Amino acid sequence: MFTGLIEEIGSVHAVERSSDHFNLTVMADLVLEDVKLGDSIAINGVCLTVTKFDRSSFTVGLAPETLSRTNLGSLKTGEHVNLERALLPTTRMGGHYVQGHVDTIGVIQSFKPDADALWVRIQTDTALMRYIVSKGYIAIDGTSLTVVDTGDDWFNVTLIDYTQQKIVLPTKKIGDRVNLEVDILAKYAERLVANRHVQKSIPNF
Repeated sequence: MFTGLIEEIGSVHAVERSSDHFNLTVMADLVLEDVKLGDSIAINGVCLTVTKFDRSSFTVGLAPETLSRTNLGSLKTGEHVNLERALLPTTRMGGHYVQGHVDTIGVIQSFKPDADALWVRIQTDTALMRYIVSKGYIAIDGTSLTVVDTGDDWFNVTLIDYTQQKIVLPTKKIGDRVNLEVDILAKYAERLVANRHVQKSIPNF
């Protein structure tokens, strides 16, 4: 599990793709301080397992499901990515509960400067919008952010200057794809309400 507070920006060192595997090697610094084989590191919000590492980089393998659901399959050498290690029991919970399980892809519709802040509007599947509410949480490429406004198939967030310096999102372009993970608590609430309705509809004999 993660907090959505990005620890550092890494860069893609190598992409190894074949018919039966896809390996990604990322150059990093901070997240390697206490790394071990089998550790979980989120890359652009995707929880992945470290299979190899050295003093300056680590490697992960991506399954076909991960490639089909996230933007990692389109990464190229030199591109920057958000990195966060899995949280520890002693970690301050400054963001929100982020699983590293991406729900879908969003597409950047616009950037709008507002003094030193930056508004970002994202378009996504209408089916996902029932989990995205004003003032609720959303993880964009692994970054915990607060939703401001919503529409039928879009939502927006605003980034303060400090956040802009610490994440990849402001460096992207209109039309770029981003990984989205909604707040897991919204999904649990929906399931509990649905189950309660089913239980009430079952006759007692």
